Amino acid sequence: RIHEEGRESTPGHPYLYEGDVEICLVDGSCKNPVERFWNGSNPVYVLQKATPNEESDSLEESKTDEALSPSDLLPKESPGPAALSVARAKQLVSLYTMVQNPNMTHLGISDLVVLPPLWIRCDGSDPEHTCWIGAEPLKAGKKITGINIYVVSCDGPTADKTCFANLEELKMEHKRRHHSSVVTTKGFAQYELIQVAAIEDTIIESGSNIYVDITWNIVDKILETPPLISSATLNIALECGNPRSPVYQVYRELQLLLALAEGLKTGVTEWPEPLESESAVELVQEFLTDLKKKLDGDDISGNKNETEKIKCDTAAVDSYIKSIFSERGDLDFAEQLWCKMRSVSSYQELIDCLTLVIKSLERGEIQPWVHQGSSSFLRKLIQQSYHGPMEVVSLSGITPIQMLFEIGLDKMKKDYVSFFIDKSRSTLLFQDYFISTSVDLQEQVHRVQKLHHMLEIMVNCRVLLQFRHENLFPLTQICMKYYKENPLNEKHVFQLPITPAVVKNFYQNEHPEMWMVEISSGHGPKEVKTMWQVSTNPPVEHMASNHSGLFSDSAVNRSSEERLYFITMTQCSPVHFT
Repeated sequence: RIHEEGRESTPGHPYLYEGDVEICLVDGSCKNPVERFWNGSNPVYVLQKATPNEESDSLEESKTDEALSPSDLLPKESPGPAALSVARAKQLVSLYTMVQNPNMTHLGISDLVVLPPLWIRCDGSDPEHTCWIGAEPLKAGKKITGINIYVVSCDGPTADKTCFANLEELKMEHKRRHHSSVVTTKGFAQYELIQVAAIEDTIIESGSNIYVDITWNIVDKILETPPLISSATLNIALECGNPRSPVYQVYRELQLLLALAEGLKTGVTEWPEPLESESAVELVQEFLTDLKKKLDGDDISGNKNETEKIKCDTAAVDSYIKSIFSERGDLDFAEQLWCKMRSVSSYQELIDCLTLVIKSLERGEIQPWVHQGSSSFLRKLIQQSYHGPMEVVSLSGITPIQMLFEIGLDKMKKDYVSFFIDKSRSTLLFQDYFISTSVDLQEQVHRVQKLHHMLEIMVNCRVLLQFRHENLFPLTQICMKYYKENPLNEKHVFQLPITPAVVKNFYQNEHPEMWMVEISSGHGPKEVKTMWQVSTNPPVEHMASNHSGLFSDSAVNRSSEERLYFITMTQCSPVHFT
């Protein structure tokens, strides 16, 4: 029934079977819980223990006349998926196998259907600590010829490497089990690079991660370091807003722009913390005074440092990053004004700053230069001031917010484009998309956010991993292609194929987060595999709680030589119907 209903669309809810089993149909739109042990195709059935919803209600009823304990008042954590007993799982696999076996004529099933693969969460209560049992139909054309039964067992965590398997013994056991004379081996290793590569004061927050997946053929020993001829994929997930990020000041500048955009949309502006300690009014007044002196021909060499500060629009980035995301030298008046007004902390302060600017323009005290091509209101006023009187400006309502927002949006677009063209030497294939003015202002801001996320990724890869142009360029194109087609998603994992040599200095002397050897024999539908792996994280979510007490502070703070590993074994047993 679930299979039939799933032909149209994947059911959005689990099904209950015999009161104790929950059946979910998992397709490619969500993470496959067994992808670490099985590389088959979606969709798959995932079976687990049903959790009754009435439990909390009955508990409340039983305590109606009793005082609640403090623990009853605490919020309850989600228990996560629950596992079935191994005996129950074996029974369910038997039923699944029988209804697809053409030899079971006594069942009276006239039209046999090849069902999606089945995986059952197990509680590890048997001596082997079985955590998953799976079943996958074997087919010849549209006809089912048998079932592959998978058993996944898990032990640990342990720092005792004498518990680790011997590769030759694993190969011999595979040959014995599957009556094969020849086996091949394939290795897989995953290394976390972000902590290894992190520079002091640039550690990235926990919501971010950079890790590399490496695969290679012919494994010689357990936990061997991958050879440089391996295939590798860099996986990058970076969230913005970490105060230790090399471009955190640019992020804060973006937060002001977002606050202004929200103010235009809702009428309420939540001012972020100022970027400068000096008030915006004082900074703007000093700026205008310097411009007036320059127009009057006065010597302002004593203010050279301040002029340089004005030019430093991306400002306050650490010295080691300046060569990557350095300041533009072509800031016009409006962009320099934005740099001064980034410290605005109230609506009244904003009005006071703009009043100073407009009065200076009206009196002819300054004749600022601005870029061509911008349609911002302030630039129009400046251009009017070149030729005579300016139109009267009413600094009320959302007008001041709009004026500051427009110059900030223009400046930040130019900043990001300057980086991706000049620093990354990217052709910016989708440049028009990211800086287009044909969409509404809110969408323009959303696209600037995408540019900032890409900037975080490029700069961190350059600083932490010492990436050069030949690696940054394809990564930039991957990010741009994704963001032209998708909304902002800081949790997205960007994948870049690389050669292991690019990051070898960050993993060759480190311990892997996960290491696996795959032993296989046979070909096509007759191929069978044995997989042995170690991992620093629990390999199955429904058994993680069983080990929660093992991660004490003393365990976490052990030396890297005593890293704790979970040991997982996946074995396959084919059952042929004919």
